[in-house]
Order: sequence, then C-alpha cells, then structure tokens
Amino acid sequence: MDELDALWAFLVAAVIAFAVTPPAARLARRLGVVHYPRERDLHERPVPGLGGLAILAAAVVAALLFLPGGQQTRGIVAGAIAIALVGAVDDVKEGGLNPFVKFAGQFAAAAIPVWSDVRVENVTLPFVEPLDLGSWGYPLTLLGIVAVMNVVNFTDGADGLAAGVCTIAAGTFAIIALSLDRVDAGILAALTAGAAVGFLWHNFHPASIFMGDAGAMVLGLLLACVAIQGVLKTAAVVALFFPLLILAVPALDATFVVAKRIKYGRPVYSADRWHFHHRFANIGFSQRRTVLYLYAWTILLGGFAVALRFVPYSDHHGNFDAAWLAAGIVMGALVVAASFYLVYVLEILKFKRLDTIRLRRAGATEDEIDEDVARRLETGEFEQVRRETEEFDAIRE
Repeated sequence: MDELDALWAFLVAAVIAFAVTPPAARLARRLGVVHYPRERDLHERPVPGLGGLAILAAAVVAALLFLPGGQQTRGIVAGAIAIALVGAVDDVKEGGLNPFVKFAGQFAAAAIPVWSDVRVENVTLPFVEPLDLGSWGYPLTLLGIVAVMNVVNFTDGADGLAAGVCTIAAGTFAIIALSLDRVDAGILAALTAGAAVGFLWHNFHPASIFMGDAGAMVLGLLLACVAIQGVLKTAAVVALFFPLLILAVPALDATFVVAKRIKYGRPVYSADRWHFHHRFANIGFSQRRTVLYLYAWTILLGGFAVALRFVPYSDHHGNFDAAWLAAGIVMGALVVAASFYLVYVLEILKFKRLDTIRLRRAGATEDEIDEDVARRLETGEFEQVRRETEEFDAIRE
C-alpha cells in the first residue's frame, strides 16, 4: 500500500534523524563548529552546528530503503549529498565560503537531479492549454531548485523554524502527491518530513543543535524535487499553485528580505535583521511564540493547498462547479485575510502601539508619531524602539 510505504519512510527517517543528531552535535563541538551569539542572532548561548548531517543521513537511508533505485532517485540522493557537502564546508570554514563559490556549489548540486530527469517539462495553468517549456525546462528547473534551497536557508534563523516549516511543507506535499498517484514523490515528501521532524526534537527552543547551511539546503533541495516530481509534473489544474502556497511563508520572507537589501544597496547575501522571525522578535515575541505563529501561518496555507486538491470545484477538464468554486474563493479570501492579520496586526500594529506609547511619553504630536512609525517600519528599526522604551521606563522608575 502506497500510503503505508510513505508512513514507514516517514518513521524510519524520523528515528534516524533523532538518533544521529546528538552524535552530530558532538562532532560539531570537536571540529569547533559552534555558533556563538552575534548581534543579529536570536540565541543567547553557544550552540553546535552540523545538524544537517543527521538530516542527510536520515533522508539518504530512507530513500535507499523505500524509493525505487532508478535514475531519478540516484540523482536526488547524489544532489542531496553534494549540497550537504557544500553546506558543511560553509559551516566548518571560519567566515563561511565565498558567496559566489557557495552559489556555484548550489547550482552544481542542483544540476545533478536536473540531469537525472527531475525537471519540469510543462506547466498546467487554469483556463489555458498546458505550457510546454521545451529546452527551457532545464535552466528553469535548475533556478527553481536553487531558489528553494536559498528560501529554506533564509528561514533558518530561529530555533526550530526551518525544521518545523519544512516538516509541515513536506507533509502537505506528501498528502497531495499521494492523492495524485505520484507515489515516489509522496514517499520522498514523507521521508523529508520525517528527517525534519526527527531533527526538530533537538532543534526546538531551546535548541541543542543547529542544522546549519548543510541541513537547510538539503531540505530545500528535497522539497524542490518533491514539488517537481509530485505536483508540477501532473495535469492538475492548480498544480502551479500548490508549491506557491505550501512554500509561501519562507518564499515571502526571502522576497521581502532580498527586496530590502536591494533597495538599500546591500548585497543580497548579506546578513541582517529583516527576516520575519527577526521582526517578530524585535517587537517582543519570544522565539517560541514567533516560531509557533509562523508554524500556524504555514499550516493555514498548506491546509488551503490541500483543500484546493480535494474540494470538487472542477472536473480537471476545464469544467468548473460554480458552488464549489465559490466556496474555494471564500476559503482563499479567508486565508488572505488571516495572512494579512499575521503580518499586519501581529507585527506592525503591535510595533506601532509600542512606538506610540514611547513618543506620547515624550510629548510628541499625532503627526510626529505617524511620521516616526512610518520611518521605522521602512528601515526595520524595531530593536531601537524597544531599547529606548526600556531606557525611558528605567529613568521614570
């Protein structure tokens, strides 16, 4: 039974990741791969890295046990090993790899599954004929895999965030892929979820180990391959929207951060405190609360993707059921509204309340308050607001 194979793959990967993570932490300490707190970091004590090696071991063993030994499986496994090596070198090397060398390593690793036939040949879009990509499928798939690897890597900035988001995303992909009879992709998604959740046990706040670039990029490559094999290669009317919804939270985070860096003339690979998890933390959320809110957002979007798969709004031949289509639109509107709530109300309005209290105490007018809030939202200067408020309270007391 396909679902049973996927369940076993999930469990085996989870057990291996859980068991191998502590030895990976000990190896990291011996090699001196320890992450000491920096100004932009959220953790407050040294934490060993190289947890990605445990994720890799879990994924590779489970893949060899439960996936067919064909060209595509070999390509995915080889690509995962290659990107783990690139990430591990980056983690071990003081100061990390040169960004361009790292980028080249990502493309080289992604090219392995692409040349093993893990690529998108056409894309099914609603209301139009399938779009045949032809030879463009190779470079577009390559760019997509590299993009997902970096999107996941960008998310890895709070205890348990990347591992939890990848668990949810992979689990969602598994449900959809299996329902589309993409058995191999469903099993790959399940073992990816297992590897992530087994590691998450040790990585949730307070984390005893970090996955590092090795783990984040392995998970990114596996998720990209799942999306390609399990969703994008199907004739489902909304196939293109599944990965966009399931990976929306890390994708939006990466898009926002890169746009900010470009706007202010900074290299896109530079580090800063503009990620969602930083911005939540900067307005007073604990790491655990920050991560749980982002989990909830990911579950919400993943749930909508599953609903799009199972709600009978279409016969998958271009004929739509008006009532179910309307229900789908309503669900989509609710998801958008909830996403707006998380980004705007929880982040911006809470920050604005904090800044307003500080400025009113200083005797500022409403116009001055609005101007200051707009400036700080533009530049992301949340931490300074909190420090100024704390200093003001200390003097007042």
